[in-house]
Amino acid sequence: MHALWKGAVSFGLVHIPIKIYPATQSKDVSFNQLHQVCGGRIRYRKYCPNCSREVTADEIVRGYEFDKDRYVIVTDEELEGLAVDGARTIDIQQFVRLEEIDPIYFDKSYYLEPVDGGYKAYHLLRQALQRTGRIALARVVLRTKGSLCCVRVRDDVLVMETMFYPDEIRSPQALEGIAERTSVNDRELAMALQLVENLTEPFDPGRYEDEYRRALLALINDKVRGQEVARAPVPPPSERVADLMAALEASLRATAKDDGHREPEPVGAGPGKGRSRQRS
Repeated sequence: MHALWKGAVSFGLVHIPIKIYPATQSKDVSFNQLHQVCGGRIRYRKYCPNCSREVTADEIVRGYEFDKDRYVIVTDEELEGLAVDGARTIDIQQFVRLEEIDPIYFDKSYYLEPVDGGYKAYHLLRQALQRTGRIALARVVLRTKGSLCCVRVRDDVLVMETMFYPDEIRSPQALEGIAERTSVNDRELAMALQLVENLTEPFDPGRYEDEYRRALLALINDKVRGQEVARAPVPPPSERVADLMAALEASLRATAKDDGHREPEPVGAGPGKGRSRQRS
């Protein structure tokens, strides 16, 4: 695994030399565009319509559109002058509990590996985070751009998560359907709570896989081997129940576990019958 860069974690006056590695990778299947007539790969040229010619890389500059078709040019030297102090340092600012941070703030994950005599300080920080149940909020500079991040422990490894700034999180106020409020009755809520309980299990990531990618790779391999491609049978569509109460009852029956819980009686049961037990 190739390290992105070598730097350090700043923990008070403690300096922990580390290397940063990407913790995730995309496995999306990518395609090239080909000419249907001859099979040649389509190329994209960098073309200037004003000069009516293709341009080379040294002729291209960086421009920001501040108004319609109006640009201000920003040079590489000007960007370097804006570089944030603290390059190659993960500077811890404070410690918080993980549950205090909404997952919407998380962007990308990176593994931190101790190097150059930083092993003891690395494991000291790791154990401190584990014992206190905290994560570290920090600032880091990646490719000259300052970013908010957090450092947490996963499988005894320090993991850095780059984060979005608050002003990068879009407000949900523009969603029209959110403003509309409807009421639910106690029985509907009790059944919904029971359905959540029925479907609650410990998280096991091994249960999940990208079924589309698996099917796509199988199709590609079949075509590479010259085999006839057979379409997978389309599963019958799941039955949609228009009535909310009926949908809840059907869902509870489908997810009922052999743990002694009774299924709720149909709507209209007499007093004292079929009342779902709501857990506190």
